[in-house]
Order: sequence, then structure tokens, then C-alpha cells
Amino acid sequence: MSAKAISEQTGKEFLYKYICTSAAVQNRFRYANVTAETDFDRLTEEHPWLLTQRLVVKPDQLIKRRGKLGLVGVNLDLKGVREWLKPRLMRETTVGKAKGMLKNFLIEPFVPHKQEEEFYVCIYAAREGDYVLFHHEGGVDVGDVDAKARKLLVGVDGKITEESVKKELLTHAPNDKKAILANFIVGLFNLYEDLFFTYLEINPLVVTKDGVYVLDMAAKIDATADYICKAKWGDVEFPPPFGREAYPEEAYIADLDAKSGASLKLTLLNPRGRIWTMVAGGGASVVYSDTICDLGGVNELANYGEYSGAPSEQQTYDYAKTILSLMTREKHPEGKVLIIGGSIANFTNVAATFKGIVRAIRDYQVPLKEHEVTIFVRRGGPNYQEGLRVMGEVGKTTGIPIHVFGTETHMTAIVGMALGHRPIPNQPPVAAHTANFLLNSSGSTSTPVSSRTASFSENRARVDGSPAKKVKTGAPQAKATTLFSKHTKSIVWGMQTRAVQGMLDFDYVCSRDEPSVAAMVYPFTGDHKQKFYWGHKEILIPVYKNMGDAMKKHPEVDVLISFASLRSAFDSTMETMQYPQIHTIAIIAEGIPEAHTRKIIKVADEKGVTIIGPATVGGIKPGCFKIGNTGGMLDNILASKLYRPGSVAYVSRSGGMSNELNNIISRTTDGVFEGVAIGGDRYPGSVFTDHVLRYQDTPGVKMIVVLGEIGGTEEYKICQAIKQGRITKPVVCWCIGTCATMFSSEVQFGHAGACANQASETAVAKNKALKEAGAFVPRSFDELGDIIKSVYDDLVAKGVIEPAEEVPPPTVPMDYSWARELGLIRKPASFMTSICDERGQELIYAGMPITEIFKSEIGLGGTLGLLWFQRRLPKYACQFIEMCLMVTADHGPAVSGAHNTIVCARAGKDLISSLTSGLLTIGDRFGGALDAAAKQFSKAFDSGMLPMEFVNKMKKEGKLIMGIGHRVKSINNPDMRVQILKDFVKQHFPSTQLLDYALDVEKITTSKKPNLILNVDGFIGVAFVDLLRTCDGFTRDEADEFVEIGALNGIFVLGRSMGFIGHYLDQKRLKQGLYRHPWDDISYVLPEHMSM
Repeated sequence: MSAKAISEQTGKEFLYKYICTSAAVQNRFRYANVTAETDFDRLTEEHPWLLTQRLVVKPDQLIKRRGKLGLVGVNLDLKGVREWLKPRLMRETTVGKAKGMLKNFLIEPFVPHKQEEEFYVCIYAAREGDYVLFHHEGGVDVGDVDAKARKLLVGVDGKITEESVKKELLTHAPNDKKAILANFIVGLFNLYEDLFFTYLEINPLVVTKDGVYVLDMAAKIDATADYICKAKWGDVEFPPPFGREAYPEEAYIADLDAKSGASLKLTLLNPRGRIWTMVAGGGASVVYSDTICDLGGVNELANYGEYSGAPSEQQTYDYAKTILSLMTREKHPEGKVLIIGGSIANFTNVAATFKGIVRAIRDYQVPLKEHEVTIFVRRGGPNYQEGLRVMGEVGKTTGIPIHVFGTETHMTAIVGMALGHRPIPNQPPVAAHTANFLLNSSGSTSTPVSSRTASFSENRARVDGSPAKKVKTGAPQAKATTLFSKHTKSIVWGMQTRAVQGMLDFDYVCSRDEPSVAAMVYPFTGDHKQKFYWGHKEILIPVYKNMGDAMKKHPEVDVLISFASLRSAFDSTMETMQYPQIHTIAIIAEGIPEAHTRKIIKVADEKGVTIIGPATVGGIKPGCFKIGNTGGMLDNILASKLYRPGSVAYVSRSGGMSNELNNIISRTTDGVFEGVAIGGDRYPGSVFTDHVLRYQDTPGVKMIVVLGEIGGTEEYKICQAIKQGRITKPVVCWCIGTCATMFSSEVQFGHAGACANQASETAVAKNKALKEAGAFVPRSFDELGDIIKSVYDDLVAKGVIEPAEEVPPPTVPMDYSWARELGLIRKPASFMTSICDERGQELIYAGMPITEIFKSEIGLGGTLGLLWFQRRLPKYACQFIEMCLMVTADHGPAVSGAHNTIVCARAGKDLISSLTSGLLTIGDRFGGALDAAAKQFSKAFDSGMLPMEFVNKMKKEGKLIMGIGHRVKSINNPDMRVQILKDFVKQHFPSTQLLDYALDVEKITTSKKPNLILNVDGFIGVAFVDLLRTCDGFTRDEADEFVEIGALNGIFVLGRSMGFIGHYLDQKRLKQGLYRHPWDDISYVLPEHMSM
């Protein structure tokens, strides 16, 4: 949500810190917070004024009218405050319908003053601007301020002045206080704007000869502006409404939500309740709560929440396990039900999200059975059949009763089943597989219209003959009645290739002549062309770095679809509206600050641009045009017959519910003519009446469906238009959110605008008014389809609608990636890997998650064991690997590899080139003796050859024994690296047969020449063979295979790379110049005749 209430203490802190006024604001930062844990001795040290001043104490828990409720202690000393708190602190009290614990209090200085020195000030946001209210008589008895107070509207982007405040607001204020009040109100309004407040009320505001005192304050801020105001806000805590506890699980889900591009919401209403929900979609979640309450489940409804916006499998798992954990803490005598519901998704992969839920159900299967939980599932959307299949399977394997339904079942039918109001079908109808919808039912395999094979990366002339809009000056321009046609062209802002391909597939099944997407704009790359499919053929669509180039090269475009992020959506939309050719903009992003949205609306109204959104999926005009992901994937487009126009137009707030309306309307009527989801924010760019009046003026629309929502008053404009005769076509309307009036405390639903601030904004009041005005209003959402069918059948009977004959759409091939996701095809992979998997939420090495690797503290040696040997090696083996890396890390600058690295570094080459130069010298003569030594000694040992026989054989064949001999070290000057390793191996290895054999060989070779010792390469080689053969992790064949394929040389390469990098960095740090080998170190031995 956007507008969130803050505590009085937070609000005053913001005011005292940032208000800019010449009025003397008194008692700045003089407040002390008291809870059950407060140490009063420490409190008085931090706030010594508590001991010297008279005080006021009151709860700071979003409670209205505290004075009237006797919840304010006035003119007390500190002892009096403590006495006043005793019967109240941590005591349950009732405020209205809400029962809650008083546990957070605020102490402030008492301000002696007269009644005539109290004033009332309030600023609140509205679509058209911000209203400033002032009343010259403030305090607890202020009464109905809406009726009494003077009002000043400061329009969007407007400025407030002291003169306008005095003239419009302060007519009844005392003359001697007008100047200070005007100055303070201007400063307060500027603070309100700068810190993105949406509501700010001070009652009373006291003005005495000493200055201004802010006594009581209530405020809300636009939480979506956090990225703008973070530096000033800091970390704001948003307290829950009085009567509802703040649960750690809610905070956990809020944290997940903040870190995710998806939407995850959870509010606990009654943790002991038996009815739990896990609903996909902001609108759908409200509908399910409504239906539960309508069927008498309000007192047993445990939670409100929703997940949407394509959360990953891991995010859904985390969300689901939180709910399952909560619902399995206390048993209920009647058992519990979990409703996993949702509308038909537009773009969320249902199977992927359900896999997360299935994981959670498996993890909690024992407590779920103990608590007698029954689960009801209903969902539709991309890959929903696979999602329902895995959900049904987990029910069978775990023994948990899980009833699964798809789009053939009305969305909320499972609520009636769960609560025992309707029977559970034994075998619900099985929906056709996604792939079946892609077959041409006519049996024709031809692709219609030859022009479909052409490339559309070049400009084409406008076909519909309607010229690009001309710039007008003066009065605001009229907005278009028809937003989309069969020839509409659009630009897509953002690299949303999946959404664009979905639009092109829709265009193709609608038999459009050309794609509806002319170009894309993406500021983060240079101009290029992006490949897409048009039916069976590949086409190129241009992508531009800046908007100006796209508009200039595509003058036929009149629609922009913006997938810009919430941070960039405002700037990109304002830029778009500078181009007069654009008459419709769809803004998909959710979470745009309301102040920014209102500025967009103001400019759009001036320029005659229709805005759809923000926080929307878009809209669809069957047979003509669809915005982004609207309507879901092609299977749903075809199932809901969105490839050709029907007679019913609808407007909804929710994107997910708009797709549900597509389904309902296609099953009860001849289909959709046009549908728009205006978005869930408080101030959508266009409102219900903007579209309803368009539909009224569109001949092809015969009836209108409106899915309204709690919050706002736009639905009353529909009532007015019906009464005035402006709307004459039948209107079927239902406002969701009827459950809100049944809750004891305020609940903020999934959409930012879904919150009633007064009685007239409730869904119940709006449904009543619509029915009285003449709209067709069902008794519940359950009956919406029946009402739509009844009105439609009546229009058919009257001859107003003549259903047309169905014409099958052309076939569209399924994308390879999606066909594979559905399991319809298979293809041999180009690569195989068995050591690492980065595709999931967490990186996995040889089956071990990265978090487990760190928890187990297996170190670098253990990690190498996983990646090289696919084994969890014993601790001593991991330590040995790390020791080998340490002793082989470097052996000075004179060896060939280090020398090459140094020469390369001094030649100005980069790190990779220099390192590679050094590594390329590794072989049998330098460093590469590990594998060769292991092979030679293993072969001799395994064949039963005595050490002396092995030495004699190698001498006879004229071969060197690899791993024997050292340039400097000898039997008298032993290599300490070998000694360290030998001590460790002898102490920790279960057996050292090959090492012992090699040491016997060393005795023979050193008797001939003292430097023919077992060197570090040879030692590591034979010791590693012993390790592989005796650590119980490998078969003999596996151990031999690792030696054969060169694994042991990898130890030297990896270890020595550290040294080579060290030499490179050393040379760069020392700023060594180009190396040239000195002449006196070169022996020139040219042929004699050439030297003469």
C-alpha cells in the first residue's frame, strides 16, 4: 500500500526536524516514549525536563479521539503520570469495535492555554490536489470539521502563499494571530509536500504569546516514496491499527516483499481461526475474503494476504511455510481449512509458484495431518494444469485431503465447499491441456495472409487513415473515445521481450496485417534490433536508446506501454507526453508515489492523453490490440475467445480479476468487446467513468460490466450518470471489499487504493447506491456470472445482440522454451554438467547448497572436493588439499612459470595474459610431475615390482623417474615442504602403501646421488593416490580414473596460480619497466662462417 499511518511521535519528529517557518515552534523534541519495559530512572536521565515540568500522557497507538475516551492524562507531575499509567499500561481496552492492549504511551510537557488559543489544521491529499482545512475553534469538541472548517485547495503543482491562507482560511482567526498562523500553515504545507505526507492533522494547534505548540497530531505518509525520502525519514516503523497486534511473521513477509519484485502481503486477523487463505492477486484476495465473510466465516477468518507479480518458487515457499507454520500452532475442534485460490493469472507461471507451495506442504505434512487441515485449490493461468497436477499429487502422497479445481470452476466456489455450503464434486471436469488450445480446430494448416511472412522492422504508412494528433493550445484537449483499433501501433518502454512476443502472438491470432509493436525503447543499451516471432516467421523490431529517436522514426505510433520501474516511470511518462502523437499511455509499474501520479494525471488531462495505470496489467480489445501481458498467454486468449470481439465491455481495478472477467464473460455471453484494468492505486490515471462513458458512446458495446472496489468514490459518478440518462446501456456492477465493514480493525487490502476512509467509501455503501441508481448488482461475487448471463440473455431476446458465428483463429506455434516447460518436447542437451547448478534460488555444488557449505565449514579443500571429485571428503582430506595448495603456491621468481609471468607483466600485459603465460610452462619438466609420478609409482606398485626392480627398469629404458630429484634440496638438505606434508599424512591417512613404496625408491636413488630425493611433486602425487584409494569415498576404478584424467596436476596449477598472481601484482606495484635479458647472460654460438 502507499498511504501508511505513522505514530504521533514519528510525525512530530519529522515536523520538528524539517519544518521551515519563522513561527516559534515550542517544545521541539520534548517527548518521551513509555512502554512496559521503560526504566523511569534512565528515562529522567535522558529527559530531565520530566522532573521539572507539568506533563501530559496519552497512548500513541493510532487511536482517534483519545480525549473523548478518557485516554489523556493532563497537568500531572511525573509521579502523577506513573499513577495514571498503572491502571492503563498493558491493559486491554475497547475502542469502537476494536479490542486491544494499551502498551505504548507518549509523555509531553503540559501547555497552559486558553480555549480561544486552540485551532484545528488538517492537510489531506485528493486526486485534484491537496486540501488545507482550518477551523478557529480546535480541541476535543471540534465536531464535524468537514462541515465547519474553511477549505483551501492547492492544486497539483500549485503553490500556497500566506496571502491565500489569510484570505481563504483565517477569516475567523484572531487578527493578532493571523500572521503567525499563516506563516506556520505555509511551512506545514511545504513540509507535507517535501516529506510526501498524504494526511497531516493537528488538533489542537495552540498559539500563545510564546509561540506555536503542536499538541496532538495524526499523520500518514506515502510509503512508496521511501526511495526519495529515505535520507530524511530514516527507518520508519509503521504501527498496526489499534486492536491488531504486530506479529513477527507479518514483518518477515514485509521484508520478503521489500526485497522482491513480486508482491507478498500478510495480515493476521485471528491466529486461532480455522479458515486460512493463500490467495494469488490483490483483487482476488479481497474477493475470497468477501465470500468467506458472506458465508458466515468472518469470526474464523485467520488472515488476509496475497502473493502476486510472478514470485519465484523460493519466495512462494517462504510465504507458504510462514502460513503453514502459523496455522499449525493451535488445534481447532473442527479442524482447519486452507484456501489456496486465485484468479486466472496473466503472466505468473502457476506451476512454478505451486512447486514452492508443494515443498512447504511436504515439509509440514505431519502437523497438517495432526491439525486435520483440508486444502482447497482453484487457479488458472500459464501452465496451471501442471500446477494443479503437482498439487493433486502431493495430496495423494502425503494423505492430506487436497481438492483441486481449475478455470472450469467459478473462482469462489471452493469457499462454499470449504465451509460446507456446497458439495465437493467427486471428479471435477478436467480442463484441456494448454497445448490443445493452440490447435486450429478448422483442420486447416495454412497460414492466412501472405504478408505475414514479411519483416516489420521498417516503417509502414498508417493504414487506418487517422493522422497523428496535432498539437493544440489553450483549453485541455478532449480524450479519444476509441483507444485501440486493428491498426493501433505502440512503442514498448523496457526490455520486456516476453510481453512483446505475447502481443505479437495476439496480433497474429487476431489476423492483424501487421504487428502492434512498432519499436521498443531501452535506455541501457545502444540502438539495435531485437528478434521476435510473427506466426512462423522471425522478424526484427528496432530498439532505441532514447524516446526522441523512436517517436521520430515511428510517427504512426499513438500508444506507449511503459514497463519502466517505479523509480523511472514518472520521468519517462512525463517525457512521453511531450510528443503529441501519443494519445494513450499504459503504466504497468506498481509503487509510484501518489504525488508523482497526480502530476502525471494533470499533464495528461491538459494534453488529452488517456492514462491506464499505474499498477495495472493494462487492457485488451479483442481482435485489435492488447497491452503487454493482459489476457494471459495464448491458451487463455483462445479459451476466452479474446481473438474476436464480443458485445460486453468491462472495467476493473485489478489486473488478475480482469482476466477472471474475461473467463466469466466468455462463458456467459458472446465475449468481450473491450476490457481495461485501471490499476489498484488510490489515484489511477483514468477512472471508471472515463471508460464507462467511452463504452456508452461505442456502438459495438451492448452492455457494460464494472468491478469496483472499496476505497474512493468514483463508483458514485456511475450512479449519477445512470440517473441523469448519460448511461443508458445495461450496467452490471459489483464492488469488492464488502468484508471490510465486518472486521473489528482496519485492514489494508492488496491494492493501495483499497481502504475506506469514510462510510461512503465502503463497498457495501457503493453497492447499495449502484443498485438504487439502476445498475444490476448481484448479492455477492458468486452471483456475478449469473447476473451477467441474465442481462445478456435478455438483450439477445430483445434482438439488441445477435451472436455471430464462430470463426476459428489461425494457428500460432508454441515457443520452444514454453513447450519444454510444459513437458511437450525434448531435445538432447549441448552440454552436460554434474558438479554445479546455479538455476535455483541457491547455488549448489555437487548437490550441496552454498549455505550448507558455509555452515559445515568444509573450507576450500572441501569445496574443491565437491567440484573436482563430487564427494564430501573427510576433514583430514580437506586439510591435506589445502596444505598442498599452500606448499605449491610459489617457489621464487627464478622458476620458469614465475619468470614468464614477470616478463609478461613487465611488458605491460594484463593479469590474465601474464598468468596464462606462466601457466603454459607447466608440464613434465616444471610442476607437471604430479600426474606422471602418481602413474609411474602406481603402475610399479600395482604390478608387484620391487623398488629396486622399478629403479633398474627405468634406468634400462633410459627414462627419468618422475617426482624424484631436486636442483637444490638433497638428503642432507631436506625440503621442509615435503617434511611437513609427510608428518601430516603419516598421522592422519588410514594407509600410506604407495608413499612407503616411493620412500623405499628414494632410499635407492639417494644412495647413488644425494639430491635424487622424493620432491614435493612426487610426494603429493603418491600421497594423493593413497588418499583416493583409502578414504572410503572412491572405488579403485574411480581413484585410478581421477589420476588418469589429470586431477592431480590441477592441484599444482591451482596452487601455483596464487604465486604467479602475486608476482604479477608485485611487478606492477614496483612499477618495473620492460624486461630485456642482458647480453652477458647469453652465449652467442653462431656458425663460424657466419660470424666471420
